[in-house]
Amino acid sequence: MTTSSIAVAQDGVPGPEQDPYIWLEEARSEQALDWVAKENERTLAAFEADPRYAQLKAEALAIFDSEDRIPFVSFRPDGLYNFWQDKANPKGLLRRTTLESYRTAKPEWEIILDVDALAKAEGKEWVYQGSTCLPPALNKCMIALSDGGEDASIMREFDTTTKQFVEGGFVLDAKSQGGIDWIDQDTLLVGRGFGEGTLTESNYPFTSRVWKRGTSIADAPEVFRGEPSDVWAGATLMRDNAGTIHARIAFRGLSFHERAFFVEKDGAWLPLDLPKKATPFGIVDGHLLYSTDEDWVADGQTFPADSLVAVALEEWKANPNGAKKSLVWAPGYRQTKQGSTVTGGGLYVALLDNVVGKVLKFKFDDGRWTSTQVALPDNATIGIAASSDETDQIMYTVSGFLEPTTLYYTDGTAQPAVLKTSPAYFVPEGMEVEQHEATSKDGTKIPYFVVKPKGMKPDGSTATLLTGYGGFQVPRLPAYLGSTGKLWVEKGGAYVLANLRGGGEFGPNWHQTAIRENKQRTWDDFIAVGEDLVKRGFTSPQHLGIQGGSQGGLLVGTFFTQRPDLLGAAIVQIPLFDMLRYHLIGRGASWIGEYGDPRIPEQRKWIEGYSPYQKIVAGVEYPAPFLWASTADDRTHPAHARKGAARLKELGQPYYYFEDTTGGHSGGVDNDQRAKLQALQFIYLMQRLMDPRPAK
Repeated sequence: MTTSSIAVAQDGVPGPEQDPYIWLEEARSEQALDWVAKENERTLAAFEADPRYAQLKAEALAIFDSEDRIPFVSFRPDGLYNFWQDKANPKGLLRRTTLESYRTAKPEWEIILDVDALAKAEGKEWVYQGSTCLPPALNKCMIALSDGGEDASIMREFDTTTKQFVEGGFVLDAKSQGGIDWIDQDTLLVGRGFGEGTLTESNYPFTSRVWKRGTSIADAPEVFRGEPSDVWAGATLMRDNAGTIHARIAFRGLSFHERAFFVEKDGAWLPLDLPKKATPFGIVDGHLLYSTDEDWVADGQTFPADSLVAVALEEWKANPNGAKKSLVWAPGYRQTKQGSTVTGGGLYVALLDNVVGKVLKFKFDDGRWTSTQVALPDNATIGIAASSDETDQIMYTVSGFLEPTTLYYTDGTAQPAVLKTSPAYFVPEGMEVEQHEATSKDGTKIPYFVVKPKGMKPDGSTATLLTGYGGFQVPRLPAYLGSTGKLWVEKGGAYVLANLRGGGEFGPNWHQTAIRENKQRTWDDFIAVGEDLVKRGFTSPQHLGIQGGSQGGLLVGTFFTQRPDLLGAAIVQIPLFDMLRYHLIGRGASWIGEYGDPRIPEQRKWIEGYSPYQKIVAGVEYPAPFLWASTADDRTHPAHARKGAARLKELGQPYYYFEDTTGGHSGGVDNDQRAKLQALQFIYLMQRLMDPRPAK
């Protein structure tokens, strides 16, 4: 190995002989954890000693523990359910209340499950990961628990009526990805790891079994099997909003973005004649709806990408591939679907219209589909927060960068009205929001939002934090800044959110134009926004910092290795970083559809062009990046951030590294950990971008 680059084996994958830091891929080896401890000690000494640190952490923790924040709920027949974490309950409470009580300023909550008490009793770092319950009563549930925040979980049967785990009930005690569906009160459809030969290359399940109460899961008959080469595969149930099962569906994840679907018909699995980027969307008004992320030619017509397509349910059950298809909705210019839900009264779909939220209600009346726009505030980010399967009750969230989240409610008989409003966590006076466009390398216009002090002088002196994502068709939208507003903008910094290609802000094509061989377009877009901020005088390289996590961590890594001259700081959170080995680390193989396969020479060339780990070279001055990860992250894996830090250290480059020993892919598992991570990052930004330093 040279000091200027990391040598690569002939097959394009660095092996132990070529990569001196491959030992850091062992998440919990003694050697790796000793390295982590030393790095944490150095980083904490640099940041926690800053006199501002204690205040920032306290401010963040006060927000996270706020008793006045909205307790978001889900509708169940026996009440409104909420999962709540605060100072007294760091691991959280599953609790319920009535709608009448929820309307009050201080609802009366009935505790269903105390996760802190459970963790203490069992000596585990339990993290509640949700529940899957049997409709329509939803009182028999399989609760998922993770030890330390990993994606992999165990599952146990729980009765919300008795508020107890069921003695002798269903238990899946082997950690695994995957989940279950309830067929009936004594039967589960289980798709999880069942031992050797049941996980894909991406470490996801590809078989499903039907498990009867009182029998061993080892003896449960297999009902569907995909291929080990799939990203994941399994069987599920197609239910309507009343809980009635209409079909058993199976799928094979051919790539992260492509699937093959099957329906059980006459005792066999019938392949569904669908595009690889089309999926069942739900059952509403006697119709099965599909969503497609690519143009779909069927029945003599073309359904455009991102549209909704319907077939009559009974006709489909009789002839799944022959049922006549009709258009429900197609996107207009710069429109795209977001969340959706089916209530007792119809289908609700949240849309983005040029990054502005709207909600449409769809119904099938007099032989045709109609839609009406729900009366909600304009020029805001809107989401569907909760809905009832039995009635037309539904809740919406409405927010903006400077506007605290407001919860709207309707029972279907009137327009939505304000139910609850989150408190303001920072002072918005003196701040303003603007939207601009940067021109990317290929001429594409890339929109971005700036939250900045009013009357800010365009002299390049403002400390500016730029963030984005740009992957997997996931949009980044204006939302209340909360702790970022308090810890950064209120203290004089500017905040910038970029809407990059590869994301989902403008639909499937916005995503698909920047994947695989074209992934560099995402990195170009982000760099173009940074350049535009400097050109407009909003900031300058010594005052410009960037931040991103997961795919966003890769985004930050490509920026600071391709344009280190443009930056004063870079926060690399839980990242992908070594893209020549990403398919061998964590669950990386599942993302080959997004980035390409480093084992294929042509595709390796795409990735070699930007893989940040290999692009850290001698003779370049980098902006002292701050890399952080979680030991318990079994998705991207801490090895990526570790190896990036080790490479910088080898070259004598300044850097910071921190690793949370729990927390999984999302960081801290409780509010104190989350507040600590926030404070560390903003101290780093203040030291790099606000405090006096020599100009570049």
